[in-house]
Amino acid sequence: MKPYIFRKSGNMKAKNYFLLFLVLILLIFMLSVLDLVLGSVKIPLKESLKIITGHASQEGWSYIILQMRLPRLVTAIMTGAGLAVAGLMMQTLFRNPLAGPYVLGISSGAGLGVAIYVMALDIIGLTGIYRMYDLGQAFAAIVGASLVFILILLVASHLRDSVSLLIVGIMFGSLAGAVVNILQYFSKPDLVQKFVIWTMGSLSSAGWSQIGVMTSFVVPGILISVLMIKPMNALLLGELNAEATGVRTNVVKYLIITSASLIAGALTAFNGPVAFIGLIVPHISRMLFNTTNHRILLPATMLTGIALLLVCDIISQVPGRTIVLPINAITAMIGAPVILWIVLGNRKMKTSF
Repeated sequence: MKPYIFRKSGNMKAKNYFLLFLVLILLIFMLSVLDLVLGSVKIPLKESLKIITGHASQEGWSYIILQMRLPRLVTAIMTGAGLAVAGLMMQTLFRNPLAGPYVLGISSGAGLGVAIYVMALDIIGLTGIYRMYDLGQAFAAIVGASLVFILILLVASHLRDSVSLLIVGIMFGSLAGAVVNILQYFSKPDLVQKFVIWTMGSLSSAGWSQIGVMTSFVVPGILISVLMIKPMNALLLGELNAEATGVRTNVVKYLIITSASLIAGALTAFNGPVAFIGLIVPHISRMLFNTTNHRILLPATMLTGIALLLVCDIISQVPGRTIVLPINAITAMIGAPVILWIVLGNRKMKTSF
């Protein structure tokens, strides 16, 4: 794979950037309203707005909006932005267009952490730890994600071929999956079912208390990525050139690891391993904005990730039914064709990095 080639954002006027950002913000607003209105219970838009502003006329509708749909909407916004940013950082760090939380095994590591927390603790009789369920599950996922990503980074220091690094990431994911299978074999059926449902992905499982826990990890992770804008731009030129400009690449690597692990670990803990968002959104953003400058690309990626996951969440809600399809089924149906189109149809990907 060719190294990243840094393109200045001067290829597009600031006015065009402003218009694109404005369109994305308006799109997110419209999708958010649609996400609140849709569901098995029909609630008029006017009534939904009254409930949000504290002027509800029906207590049942108020509960549905404030305790079910609004938390799901906030979770979708946070997950879309967070996973997109984590994917962007890892693609920049590894200078690999196929890098992402899911492909490189970080989600598998988070899944292993959750599997150990959900099933292994029960096997060895430490069920009392579930009293700290929210924080404990998030911490387990973050530890698992961090360990896998650190192992990948250590291996990366001995490999020059990015394709080999991808294979290593897949192997780490396979090893984590093997351990999970062993835990499932010895666990109770209800715990296995709980873990399997978690792996399908869901934006509806997090309430306000869980959102509070996610926010305490995701927001610092995104803030770190903002502080890394200038170093990540330098990394596009290669590590040697980045070091020549005064960037301490080792420090930058560990900060990116910390940021990606906080974001992906916490989001995976409560929503399951949501696939493809961290992989395809950075590509879509680069094509929309025609730049690899992270000053433009980072906020663009966040907004694009939010919009795409809101679309997936809306599609996952079956009209007239009380069921909601697993979010991973929808992201895969959208993400897989996008990746195939990028790889097979858009040759510019080869010179975009």
